Amino acid sequence: MLENGGAGKTVALQLRDRILTLLTETGVRPGEKIPTEAELKETFGGSRPTIREALKLLEQDGVVRVEHGRGRYLTAAGSLHVDRPITKFESITHMAAHYGYALENKVLSIQEEKPERDIARLMELSAEQTVIRLERLRLHGREPLVYCVDFVRRDVVSDRIFDVDWSGSLLDVLEGYGARPRMSSAKVRAQMLPDDVVLRHDLRDFGPALVIEETTFTDAGVPVNHAMDFHRGSHFAFSLLRK
Repeated sequence: MLENGGAGKTVALQLRDRILTLLTETGVRPGEKIPTEAELKETFGGSRPTIREALKLLEQDGVVRVEHGRGRYLTAAGSLHVDRPITKFESITHMAAHYGYALENKVLSIQEEKPERDIARLMELSAEQTVIRLERLRLHGREPLVYCVDFVRRDVVSDRIFDVDWSGSLLDVLEGYGARPRMSSAKVRAQMLPDDVVLRHDLRDFGPALVIEETTFTDAGVPVNHAMDFHRGSHFAFSLLRK
């Protein structure tokens, strides 16, 4: 049965994902008809409006196409499954687990400060507002895999910054203050770690990094965090689906 929740997903989003899994497991090929609304209701339960909403999401994603009077059909894009889409919004902890890494978070520094102009603009902050700058290193065993710098809106965190446990998931911390991010706007580039970071934290062997710089937003569209995550290039790879 479908349940409301699922790490913040609506029931329709949960059902969309389950339909995708069903199409993969049953071997539906591009151009072939997918199960009808009635068949999906029998398989998953739920209401017909929710099933229609999930199917509409698949249509918007280009996974299925509708032929009026005939039914819904799987598209070529719907049959392609990338290993780890770079567009997937998730915590670094969950992403790393996909690659078989159990990360330990080391807090390198934390402070409250006035943000630089570009970060203030991206986070829609006034000249008087401050951010919490959080610098962390993610390690698998003793091996550093991800270097992270986060800027968190200070007005979101009501506690003193040293009373907060920053060693876990930042998404979970923000959820505790009613401001969990649900989406982000991001850009990606290849870059070496800055020289001062390499020297300060003894990261000479880190090598080239894939940097994901993103601003995260709540469901209400409030930017609550700006992050720069340097993923060690020798350990991570992301996939793209172009259409």
